[in-house]
Amino acid sequence: MTLDPLVLPFGMGPGAATFMGVAVLISAFVRGYSGFGFSALVIASSGLVTNPLHFVAVVMLCEVVMTLQAWQNVGPDVDWRRVGLLSLGAAVGLPLGLWALTSISVDAARAVISGYVLLMCVVLLIGWKLKRRVGTAGNLAAGIVSGLANAPGMGGLPVAAFFAAQDMAAPVFRATLVAYFPVLDIYSAPMYWWNGMVTWDTLWAGLMTLPLVFLGNWLGSRHFLNTDPQDFRKFAIGLLALLATVGLLKSVL
Repeated sequence: MTLDPLVLPFGMGPGAATFMGVAVLISAFVRGYSGFGFSALVIASSGLVTNPLHFVAVVMLCEVVMTLQAWQNVGPDVDWRRVGLLSLGAAVGLPLGLWALTSISVDAARAVISGYVLLMCVVLLIGWKLKRRVGTAGNLAAGIVSGLANAPGMGGLPVAAFFAAQDMAAPVFRATLVAYFPVLDIYSAPMYWWNGMVTWDTLWAGLMTLPLVFLGNWLGSRHFLNTDPQDFRKFAIGLLALLATVGLLKSVL
């Protein structure tokens, strides 16, 4: 498909493009406020108006931008050992996830993505906790799951659930996620391209969404809402569960 600035990406109409613009803005705000959720919210939203796999590489580009915005002052709080182990696991899981996801139909992909998101939302909402300290094997396993989940661009969600199940200080939680995302994205980018998930439309959509990403992430990071970040995270998970439920119904009806 050739790049035409007069044509909206991925064959979307004005209504679908407007919906995705609002979804990106809200998702970026959630990411800036609570430290996670951008990719999952955007992918879940895109499944309502187009093939959700179209936006996988787009959210990767946006995640890189938001990581650069959020990087200031997070370095001292990063658990670099966890980042390394998670990254090694993701290197194993991502190729397997891409092979599986690109071999099925659009409706099947939408159903798989929505079902996965719902499962992660349940895990996050029930407050699942690990009773033992997680060692090398546990972090590697979490990385493999993250790699599998990053086939549809949502590798951060299982890591957020994994961290939430442990006794981690909030600054370490957020900083380690911020450090892990670019490593995952750097590895994922050529894999997405190899599997045909990066096109001119990807770049065009990325350019269109970047101003919304900057604005939403900045507003969220300023914590303009008078709400505890933990309470806001529960709201974000509830919104994500709603989008995933609608996407699942759309795939089977």
